[in-house]
Amino acid sequence: MEKISLTALARQELASARSAGSGRSAHTVYGGHEHALRQTLIALIEGHGLDEHESPGEATLHVIEGRVRLSNAEASWEGSPGDHLVIPRTRHRLDALADSAVLLTVVKPVGPHV
Repeated sequence: MEKISLTALARQELASARSAGSGRSAHTVYGGHEHALRQTLIALIEGHGLDEHESPGEATLHVIEGRVRLSNAEASWEGSPGDHLVIPRTRHRLDALADSAVLLTVVKPVGPHV
């Protein structure tokens, strides 16, 4: 069993994001290429974000700290601490409306057929 404090990790990644020119930082909490489940804590400084990109497949976003906006061509959703957003399976973007930390959870197929 492994235990990790997402609150402490969020503080650490926000500190890294504040010193990064991109205004963001990320840390894989669980998973990797050999796992179907992948969880990544992403820290974004207010005014920064992830530009429009393809959907990673089945995915969710849990807001740990701050305020974010998840949007696609049809709609946008704002999230605050404790909110759980289902990521649309279309091109979308994520913007930090305040210094924010989110937990991205993605399920991807693994194995020789992929």
